[in-house]
Amino acid sequence: MTADLKPTGDLRFSDLNLDKRLLDAISKIGFEYCTPIQAETLPWTLACEDLIGQAQTGTGKTAAFLITAIQTLLETPVDEKDRFASEPRVLALAPTRELAMQIAKDAEQLCQYTGHNVVTVVGGMNYDKQREQLQNEIVDILVATPGRLIDFLGSQDVFLDQIDILILDEADRMLDMGFIPDVKRIIRKCTSKEDRQTLLFSATFNQDVLNLASMWTQNAEFVEIEPEQKTAERVEQTVYLVSDDDKLPVLVNYLKRPEVEKAIVFANRRDQCRDLEEDLKNQGVKVSLMSGEIAQNKRLKTLDQFKKGQIQVLVATDVAGRGIHVNGVTHVFNYNLPENAEDYVHRIGRTGRAGKTGVSVSFAGEDDSFALPEIEKYISQKLKTAVPDEDLMATMDNPPITRKRGGRRPQSGRGPAGRGGSRPRRN
Repeated sequence: MTADLKPTGDLRFSDLNLDKRLLDAISKIGFEYCTPIQAETLPWTLACEDLIGQAQTGTGKTAAFLITAIQTLLETPVDEKDRFASEPRVLALAPTRELAMQIAKDAEQLCQYTGHNVVTVVGGMNYDKQREQLQNEIVDILVATPGRLIDFLGSQDVFLDQIDILILDEADRMLDMGFIPDVKRIIRKCTSKEDRQTLLFSATFNQDVLNLASMWTQNAEFVEIEPEQKTAERVEQTVYLVSDDDKLPVLVNYLKRPEVEKAIVFANRRDQCRDLEEDLKNQGVKVSLMSGEIAQNKRLKTLDQFKKGQIQVLVATDVAGRGIHVNGVTHVFNYNLPENAEDYVHRIGRTGRAGKTGVSVSFAGEDDSFALPEIEKYISQKLKTAVPDEDLMATMDNPPITRKRGGRRPQSGRGPAGRGGSRPRRN
C-alpha cells in the first residue's frame, strides 16, 4: 500500500472517529489525508450504508473499503466462544489472484494493531494450506477469487452465513472474465442483503454492472470519482506508426535507452506474450513473462525480481497486468493496441504512479491501428503519432527468431481446483 496517492487536502483520517488501533496503523503506513474516493465514500460506509463506487485503479479505493470493514469489526466484536472456524465476517471478492493478494496484503497492514486474521483463498496457490486455514482458524477477513471460493463452498470448508460486510472489487472485470455465475452462487450463500453491508466498486459501470449492483445492494449510495482525464496526466503518450515486422526492432532498440529502467510490455494474447518474451531474451534483454498460465508462485517471484530491478522488462496480458502495482515503472509499451479502449487506460496506468512521471509508447501496425480512433474517443484526447527515429530502426544484435505460423495455441483454463473450534457440519 502506497502513501503517495494524491490527497484531497481537507479530510484527515483522524477526523473520522476511527478506533485508535486502526488509526495507528493508518498513520504508520503514512496516510494522513483522504484521497477523493476515500473522502467521498468513508462517511457513507462508516455509517453502515451500502455503496456503489466508481473509481479507477490506484485511487485508494482498497483502503476505503478495508478501513470500513476493520472499523466495523472493532465496533461490533463477537465473543470468541460464539465463533467457529471457517465463518468469516468480511468477504472481499476480486477477479484476479494478484488483486486479491494485494488486498490481503493491505488488510494485514491495516490490521497490524487490531489482531484480526486475514485469510486469502485464490487459485494457483497451495490448496491444502488454504483449506487448513479455513478449517482451523477464526477468519475475520476472507479475500478470495470466485473460482477457488466456489471450490471451498462445495467442500463445505467455508460458510458465508455470518458475513457482515460483502465487498466486490472490480465488478466490471468480473463481468468481462465470465465470473458472474460464480459470484451469484457465492452471494446466495451469504447473509441476505438486508442483514449485511455491501460495497461494490468498479472502474466502469455499464448497464450489466448496474443491474447486478441493484440486485446485490440495498438503498446504495452511488459515488463516482471521475479522473480529470481518463489517462494519467503524468504519462507522456506516443504512438509509433510501424509495420508489424518493425515492431520488434523498435522495441528492442528503445529498451536499450538509459532512461528505460523498468518497463512493462503489453500484448493482447498469451501466445503473443510467449513469443515476445522469447524474442526479447534472444536479444539479451532481462525479461520475464506474466500471464494467467504461469504458476502463481513463479509470478510472485517474478514480480519481486521486477520490483528489485533484477528484471528490466515484464511482458504481460491485460488480466495479469491489472495485478502489477509497482512504483518506479518508467515505461509502458503497447506491442499491440488493445481492442478494448478501457484496457489502454489500465495499461498506461502502470506508469506515472505515486507522483512520478511515466512514458507510454504504443505500436500501431496494420492489424491494430483500427483501434486508435476508439481509444482517442474514450480518453477524449488526440494521441501524438510519429514515425520511429532512425536509431530505433537499427538492426538488432541477433537475427530474429523465425517461427512457423500455425493456429493459435490453446489457452489454459482454470484447473480443479490453529485457532478456534471446528464448525459443526451442516446438512
